[in-house]
Amino acid sequence: MAGETGMSRTDLDRAWQFSQEQVRELIQRHPGYYPMYTVNGRWGAEGELWTRWCDGFLPGMMWLFALAGEGGWGEEAKRYTRPLEERKHDTTVHDLGFIFLSSYARWYELCREPSLMDDVAVAAMALRQRFQKAGGYIASFVGPHSLFIDIMMNVPILFVAAHWLRKRDALPQDPMVEKWGYETPGQAAEDLWHVGWQHCVTSQKYLVRQDGSTVHEAVFNPTTGQFVRESTHQGASAESCWSRGQAWALYGFARCFRLTGARELLDTAVRCADYFLNHLPEDNVPPWDFSLVGQADAQRDSSAAAIAASGLWTLADVLETWADTDAGESDRQERRDRAERYRTASAAITQALSSPHFLAVDEPEWEGILKHGVYHLPKGLGVDESVIWGDHYFVESLYKWRTGKDVPY
Repeated sequence: MAGETGMSRTDLDRAWQFSQEQVRELIQRHPGYYPMYTVNGRWGAEGELWTRWCDGFLPGMMWLFALAGEGGWGEEAKRYTRPLEERKHDTTVHDLGFIFLSSYARWYELCREPSLMDDVAVAAMALRQRFQKAGGYIASFVGPHSLFIDIMMNVPILFVAAHWLRKRDALPQDPMVEKWGYETPGQAAEDLWHVGWQHCVTSQKYLVRQDGSTVHEAVFNPTTGQFVRESTHQGASAESCWSRGQAWALYGFARCFRLTGARELLDTAVRCADYFLNHLPEDNVPPWDFSLVGQADAQRDSSAAAIAASGLWTLADVLETWADTDAGESDRQERRDRAERYRTASAAITQALSSPHFLAVDEPEWEGILKHGVYHLPKGLGVDESVIWGDHYFVESLYKWRTGKDVPY
């Protein structure tokens, strides 16, 4: 499949093998450790973490290796997934989709043990507790007034859980389920679906601008639900477009379309993808904020590129496979053209990240997979380093290009 896009199969295979080597080295050097960002290329020396939102990404990579048929990864993935179970009751963060879809849901894909998806459903119920009814959104960890674009990548857990619960005869056996007010699987499914949908609609309205660029944070009056202003924590300014947030948006809306079939979510994903690609530099890796495009010394963010590469693959796939019986031939051709553009872009970005400038393959002391990532530039955290989500989504893109299949979760 790689050759069809002009992507080098040799580079793809080298990056895949190197990624496994780096993950293996990581768990041998730092057993039981869940990384976030390197310091001078080394894991285990992070400063401020803000929140523990990344714990699913390391086992997530292991599960992808296992799903691709690579030997020796299943037991390691289980060992790093089991300790995450306690997080399924965590109502203090908005990141439970990152944590549980990458770990427990992928584990389920390999063994089909129902209790694993029950844990995912409980985590979705915990995330739902952050829903602000007045404003129609899941609040970020900052507080009930705060809506982040990042949450679009966590909302899919609500739809996944709703699909699961609709097939079940009983609720998960967990004491918090009753405490949260759930009485039947059908009731829980409808509630989670409704909350997920409301969050998507609110995010479209207040976080995606007319030109397809995105806002990092929307601030609301939590009592009245009235929108107050645009804001940012990690972008250059409230009015700019933080590139990782843009990548979260194009991927998150595409995933939510795949789970709901709602055309308006696909249209939003397309708008976000077009903005990302129309502002991407020639080397296919964006600066940490799109307002800095054209500045030669602007810090790049390889993690934004990795997220976008994986998200564009998925967006192309849903455009190619969507069965819209009402569409005319011109609409279907437009969809095929868009899919080709996004798939070609995914290949180009993945190819760029597979080059020695970004892939740490020629630097034996560097412990991450991708160099030149950014965690939080305004705070000076994880700048020009490896970041675990960048490594994870790069491996996701490699998985898709090697197998020709989307990730299961």
